[in-house]
Amino acid sequence: MMDYNNITWSYLPDTSIANNIGQFVKHSRLSQNKSQQELALEAGINRSTLALFEAGKKSVSLLTLIQLLRALDLLQLLAVFDAKPQISPLLLAEQEQKLRKRAAKAKPIGKQPKSDW
Repeated sequence: MMDYNNITWSYLPDTSIANNIGQFVKHSRLSQNKSQQELALEAGINRSTLALFEAGKKSVSLLTLIQLLRALDLLQLLAVFDAKPQISPLLLAEQEQKLRKRAAKAKPIGKQPKSDW
């Protein structure tokens, strides 16, 4: 398998990236001792589609890639795409300053009339 740590992905053409992904799927399939037919059946795709994808000759839809990763039990690889909104440190500091720091005495609403009782 290729050494993916040394690849500068931004310099690779799209076809090379697709080929690398296909090689990754193939390597993962073989390391799990699954045939193309078994993986294709588990993923719900045609074996020929898988074969072409692994060879880098066919690009597949994102849905197909997700199906393959699910069948290989590798969905955790998609965690990098879990985008969570981040609050800016300045906005966080402003919000913390607005929080009450201590309790204050209740302010009188107005002079209350004395009771006739």
